[in-house]
Amino acid sequence: MDSMQVYRDMNIGTAKPTPEIRATVEHHLIDLVEPEEEFAVAEFQEVGVMIRDRLREEGITPVMCGGSGLHFRSLVDPLDFPPTDAAIRAELEQGSAAEHLAELQALDPAAGNHVDLANPRRVLRALEIERLTGLTPSDRAASPVAEAVRRYLPSVPLVALGFDPGDELANRVAARFDKMLDDGLLDEVRRLAPRLGRTARQAVGYKELLPVVERRVDLAGARDEAVRATLALAKRQRTFFGRDPRIRWIPWHHDASERIDRAIAAVQEAGGWIS
Repeated sequence: MDSMQVYRDMNIGTAKPTPEIRATVEHHLIDLVEPEEEFAVAEFQEVGVMIRDRLREEGITPVMCGGSGLHFRSLVDPLDFPPTDAAIRAELEQGSAAEHLAELQALDPAAGNHVDLANPRRVLRALEIERLTGLTPSDRAASPVAEAVRRYLPSVPLVALGFDPGDELANRVAARFDKMLDDGLLDEVRRLAPRLGRTARQAVGYKELLPVVERRVDLAGARDEAVRATLALAKRQRTFFGRDPRIRWIPWHHDASERIDRAIAAVQEAGGWIS
């Protein structure tokens, strides 16, 4: 469920499973598109749900691992992604952020209850959706699907497990990024730099090392910034997943074998589906 492992050749910086691991355990939703391409959550959902349902029909228990909270919810919850239109988006982008905000608030005075009005990109997206569907943010929030998502009603049988590293997180993140550098991450970023599209170049680690490749910052400063960005991402992920009542957090202080035993017991107790 990683938003960046879908891109081919972005291997070290996304902590992609190695070929040896993937030869042992079948993995999905990895290496789907080139780094130059855009791959929206709606496209991820379309492919992922098809794979999820096929595995279930074959009697295979899918283990969903990682990463992006929205990608996780796209596979287990009835998320409905509105359409997009490049021409309408281009037309809207001719206006200013202030104009977009004023238009959205005129269409839907309560839009701020559902859209981050301080985020120009989200405001513009809300206007694009309204142009295409006629639905304001308040209209969409009142739908049965939106209510099911708010209540965390999954579209598949599910038990979710989380491992909380607690105070060890900062040290683990720093050590992990240093290992990526030792494994050749900077060379990977250098090779991919001409190919990274708008989304791929925002990946944590790649975004911070690109200025090193361009000789605008030094590696030590970029390394520290990448560690900070990773910790900030982890904080957002933990906040996102922390709101989900389905997740059972297993204490990190248990050793690995005990955590695995607890996870297996939770899956069996809940009926055999796991994320």
